[in-house]
Amino acid sequence: MPKFVIEREIPGAGKLTPAELQGISQKSCGVLREMGPEIQWVQSYVTDNKIYCVYIAPNEAAVREHAQKGGFPANSVAQVRSVIDPTTAEA
Repeated sequence: MPKFVIEREIPGAGKLTPAELQGISQKSCGVLREMGPEIQWVQSYVTDNKIYCVYIAPNEAAVREHAQKGGFPANSVAQVRSVIDPTTAEA
């Protein structure tokens, strides 16, 4: 199943309280339950003004549908083509 990275522009994201982040997470999980098991949230990275999310989904349309149903921005959705890390440099 394809993996996607979603960029969500949310001014002040880095200042969201733990309770606010919990609420956002609960909303996302609720929408995912409604959509079924084909789309999965892996994890997210919160920065000052953006949240970067990693999802597994059948296609970009499913990722965008989740964003729309949850009321989340999805400013950029990109399919992951490869994953590299320091071990990639080893022969």
